[in-house]
Amino acid sequence: MAGVAWHYVLKFIITGDSAVGKSSLLVRLTDQRFLANPDPTLGVEFGSKLITIPEENKVVKLQCWDTAGTESFRSITRSYYRGAAGCLLVYDVTSRQSFVNARSWLADVREHADPHLTCILVGNKIDLCTDDAGPGRRTREVPSEEAEQWAQEEGLLFVEASARSGENVEAAFERATRDILDKIRRGVFDDDRSPGVKLLKPSNPNLSLEADARQGRCC
Repeated sequence: MAGVAWHYVLKFIITGDSAVGKSSLLVRLTDQRFLANPDPTLGVEFGSKLITIPEENKVVKLQCWDTAGTESFRSITRSYYRGAAGCLLVYDVTSRQSFVNARSWLADVREHADPHLTCILVGNKIDLCTDDAGPGRRTREVPSEEAEQWAQEEGLLFVEASARSGENVEAAFERATRDILDKIRRGVFDDDRSPGVKLLKPSNPNLSLEADARQGRCC
């Protein structure tokens, strides 16, 4: 992979109810830090990240759109669903209502996004329902077995994660990316016609990953 900045650019959307930790997941992915008290997302926020999929011998740039979870912005955020190749559908494992509402968000995604989009259901905030007693601990309201069963019924990937600790955050994006790359290989996604999948060739053949990072294009 020497001399390659990235092989593909994939468009991801992050959707779900307000306060489930969508912005925190994005910041954890791109900046490797935790937002303790993020401001509510107004419309959409953007972040990008280079990841390497060794078994595919591919470097992929993820362009991630974090969408607002409030009803007042729903008509705006729907426009960002179009052309997305991947979706993180996020709920809070300590909030049953956010899990119930995930059905509505999924219906929106399926109505407005690419029919071949890869969607991964992400149960966030698992750090809040550990066995350790302490301030901020909450009761888990969504059993992992129930969420996983629903994900299987809907054809979704599934993972539980923590934006606070970073557990499974990159893994969620990487798993969805592997699924998208598999679809590209099988011809499900066409990088010439699918706006959420772009095959890029560096204008400078000597451009390396290190140089790309130094120039601020990795995140």
